[in-house]
Amino acid sequence: MKRGLVLIILAVSIISSCKNRVINSPESIQEPVADSRGYIVGVGDSVPDFQIEYLDGKTESLSEHKGKIIMIQFTASWCGVCRKEMPHIEERIWKRFSGNPNFMLIGVDYKEDKETTEKFSRDMNITYPLTLDKEGERFSLFCGPDAGVTRNIIVAPDGKIIMLTRLFEEEEFNEMVELIASELNKIS
Repeated sequence: MKRGLVLIILAVSIISSCKNRVINSPESIQEPVADSRGYIVGVGDSVPDFQIEYLDGKTESLSEHKGKIIMIQFTASWCGVCRKEMPHIEERIWKRFSGNPNFMLIGVDYKEDKETTEKFSRDMNITYPLTLDKEGERFSLFCGPDAGVTRNIIVAPDGKIIMLTRLFEEEEFNEMVELIASELNKIS
């Protein structure tokens, strides 16, 4: 009898604590809200982990590179601003820092197939790795559904995001280059 009473009290307690909410209903699952630049992540957040899919078929997890300064560049062949920014990334970032074992740069080509991505890389004459995001899944870890490409995310060795850029603005780009240099000096 006492056991039954305890179970009834426990059930009433659980029901009353859940009274005004429905667990796992579509209404209770909220999509992250994008900021004014389209990001759903912010400076100080842990970088979302994802599988990097290289053009040669090799895959690896972004988290395998924890401990490095990581630059993730979202781009697309149809994006004019991306095409404007990529030569600057090649010359001012990749050529300067690629020899440092504590630095990693990956371009992530948004919603394009392997052939388009390979051609894009050749057309842009870049030597940094351009990787695949055929369905936009990697992009959606960082940005809302209506956000545009031409984005850079800089990640510290602890896996925290330390800078987010949008579009190509010379002043912001210069700040990003100097931030990368400064962060690399701290761990070299």
